[in-house]
Amino acid sequence: MTTGPDSRNPFPGNIDRLFAHCRVATMANGTYGIIENAAIAVSGNKIAWIGPMNALPDSLPGKIEMTDCNNLWILPGFVDCHTHLIWAGSRSEEFEMRLAGASYADIANAGGGIFSTVTATRAADEQRLFDMASRRLSQFLSQGTTTVEIKSGYGLNLETELKMLAVAGRLKQAFPQHIEATFLGAHAVPPEFSGRSDAYIQEITQVILPKVKTQGIATAVDVFCENIAFSREQTRQVFDAAKDLGFDIKLHAEQLSDSDGTGLAAEMGALSCDHLEYLSDDSARKMADHGTVAVLLPGAFHYLNETRVPPVRLFRQLKIPMAVSTDLNPGSSPVFSMLPILNMACLRFGLTCEEALAGATFNGAAALGMTARKGSLTPGRDADFVIWDVDTPADLCYLSGITPLKQVVIGGQTVYLPD
Repeated sequence: MTTGPDSRNPFPGNIDRLFAHCRVATMANGTYGIIENAAIAVSGNKIAWIGPMNALPDSLPGKIEMTDCNNLWILPGFVDCHTHLIWAGSRSEEFEMRLAGASYADIANAGGGIFSTVTATRAADEQRLFDMASRRLSQFLSQGTTTVEIKSGYGLNLETELKMLAVAGRLKQAFPQHIEATFLGAHAVPPEFSGRSDAYIQEITQVILPKVKTQGIATAVDVFCENIAFSREQTRQVFDAAKDLGFDIKLHAEQLSDSDGTGLAAEMGALSCDHLEYLSDDSARKMADHGTVAVLLPGAFHYLNETRVPPVRLFRQLKIPMAVSTDLNPGSSPVFSMLPILNMACLRFGLTCEEALAGATFNGAAALGMTARKGSLTPGRDADFVIWDVDTPADLCYLSGITPLKQVVIGGQTVYLPD
């Protein structure tokens, strides 16, 4: 085989593995990008070439590992860009409370919600948290998720926040998925700082954040800017400190009310703003102006039985990329698969199937600042993809109760085959 492409050899160099006779939705630039009767060539952990079968040379060296996909579909692995995967304890009783009429804010104001998880997570040792998180991450893998963002935020003190991030670091070493860790110390005001939220923000900016930076696991900082959490000014203080330390920033915003956090975050260069049910038109324009991704979380919307949907039509008009994510957490979105999230995004928020799948791949990668590596099947990107036994990509949004997954490939290697 030659080292450069020509009319008989389309490959740019040495090829290790070829996935042949497949149908591909590349999801490049957030569109299906369908290639029928296709092949994907992998070199190392990267996609080296992708194209139609009839563009392949007549013969290939025997050292290339061939996988005949039998006309199955290949899509990029899901990028779950917003999760709270590490926690201890259960909050199923809150589900029953909500069924009886209690709101998210009612539960939080009564000392439940995040605080019950904080208590359990503080009490759990690192190994216990790792074991529980490992089971969740394994479930993600079996559902086709190859990149996962994991937030802290159930510690709300230095010791437990660092413990959670240490678990994220161990997961990164133990599992094939790519993991991005985010510090969410400003998730709620801890009980010991009750009535003293400014003092807790000072603790975050002056004590905890520098230690998180030294630990070297988290790459981004998130804040919950909401009337039951932190104000716009407090959010600014955390973001200023985070940016000074070299962190990316992102925001939980406009979930329960319009706190005008999104406009601030966009102006400060946030990768994403997430939830956004109460987003104002002005803040949306700031997102468009500054390239901030809108992360939609239909699982939380569904479990909290909300009625106000994010302004999807406005996002389309302003060409704001829309990502979708599980928001996996023990209270408001105990969802362990992107597949039901795709369905909810379509039925509850009005996304098209193409938009939902783009949100779970290309735009999910954009929300992590990773489109150069993840979220699409194009040469030079990581060879992270899933082989699906479906008739069309839209089936991944449409079907319910099955997981038609045949193979998960990460970095060019098969890492999961269903039993």
